[in-house]
Amino acid sequence: MNQLSLPLAIRLGEHAMQRTQIRAEHAEPGFTQRAADFILGYLTDCGPTPGELLTDLAKAKGIRPPDDRAFGAAIKMLVRRGQIRQAGWCERTKGHGCGGGRVWEAA
Repeated sequence: MNQLSLPLAIRLGEHAMQRTQIRAEHAEPGFTQRAADFILGYLTDCGPTPGELLTDLAKAKGIRPPDDRAFGAAIKMLVRRGQIRQAGWCERTKGHGCGGGRVWEAA
């Protein structure tokens, strides 16, 4: 069985995230910024929250990309700006046999 190298897997993941973000922006212009604003506001007001719950809450507020994975770009943008950070791990509610989910907090 062939296995991808870690650097290649990371690059492929980055490429996939960019594609889902582009598709989300095409379907809903300004999606990434709206999602980031919601996430930062929620974390500031309510404290540490699992990423999967942030996705569900944003969707309940009408921020709905074609693919939920597009929220990863908004979270990554906030992390790179130093506005949020990982606060811990939690049990996943979505996904297939994946490791723990991330809990995020405002920085």
